[in-house]
Amino acid sequence: MTVIQCENLEKKFRKKKALQNITFQIEGEKITGLIGRNGTGKTTLLRILAGMTKQTSGTVTILDKTPFNNLFVSANSILINDQMQFPGSFKLQDILNFAPDFYEKWDAELATRLLQYFRLSPQSYHSDLSKGMKNTFNFIFGLATRCTVTMFDEPINGMDEAVRKDVYRALLKDYLAYPRTIIISSHFLDEMEHLLEDILLLDEGKVALHKSLDELREHAIGLQGPADVVKKWATGFEILHEKQLAGNQLYTVLKAQDCTFNEKQLLQEGISFIPVSAGDLCLYLTNTRVGGIDDVFND
Repeated sequence: MTVIQCENLEKKFRKKKALQNITFQIEGEKITGLIGRNGTGKTTLLRILAGMTKQTSGTVTILDKTPFNNLFVSANSILINDQMQFPGSFKLQDILNFAPDFYEKWDAELATRLLQYFRLSPQSYHSDLSKGMKNTFNFIFGLATRCTVTMFDEPINGMDEAVRKDVYRALLKDYLAYPRTIIISSHFLDEMEHLLEDILLLDEGKVALHKSLDELREHAIGLQGPADVVKKWATGFEILHEKQLAGNQLYTVLKAQDCTFNEKQLLQEGISFIPVSAGDLCLYLTNTRVGGIDDVFND
């Protein structure tokens, strides 16, 4: 079942296009990573999906409903980010107590256990928390709603490594027990890669790539060896990234489509196959130069 559908979605702020011709669909019960550099439109897209912002043109549906100002979508979806506002007079426990009035699937027991585990005092005020603790509480709140569509925008900002690992673990365990559609926007793709089933990559307000993680791993191939030999084998293929290494060694990442190399022959000529991580591939696909930052100094 298609839970999220976007067709030719555009969003303008004055004369600037934050999103351009965004078209994709997301099936139910799947964790999707929304990846992209700062300013690529990730937050704008999530706000449109959550019904907080209206698109300039194009169509978007959540659970077959247009999300903007739609009470059904609001009741069945949630966007968690560091801009969440709660009443200043409410303590954390007050926020949790009022949640069932808005979210039908609210799990109070889960929220209480997670609050205790992450050492958040129920008597604390949300506005008094540090950035990391505030985002930890926001994560707990979002997870406990068990909304059909749950969206996290950079949920781990300010958290230390140990907390991030626990957050990932909690998300995965609860998702496996209660599957739903989850979208996570983050810069920490390598850390959370084990959670994801799909990657939606944005670049300059456009969809650069939307693939399953398995497809993404097969999207590129890395070759490393003597520079002249690597260049010979790379001829005719799309080069996504290239880096000169010590000892006249060259590391080249090629788009894997139609790559039918004779692995035995490459090994005989001193070429090694290097796996390309999903995080690195997303970086290469959004670089303006195949050599990355090194190209700036090589011109």
